[in-house]
Amino acid sequence: MSHTHQHPDEVSASDCADYLERIVYFLDNELDEADCSAVRMHLDTCNPCLEKYDLQRTVKAVVARSCSEAAPDELRERVLFRIREVQIQITDG
Repeated sequence: MSHTHQHPDEVSASDCADYLERIVYFLDNELDEADCSAVRMHLDTCNPCLEKYDLQRTVKAVVARSCSEAAPDELRERVLFRIREVQIQITDG
């Protein structure tokens, strides 16, 4: 992705939309160094995009933390029991 660098006052809404789309890849370290630099420069000069970036980063961190927590044994057993009940109902049809 090759983009020209504009003066911060010249950034259009479509430019911001493009950067906001790339933020997801930026957070996942899926951009090459040139694109990472372009995103960083844009975030340094665009407060609305920086706020959205911070929100995305926070949501990603909360989801990652939530996914690493184990369910209580009682809940796990109830869910497995319910899955077996549904499987039996489907089999018996």
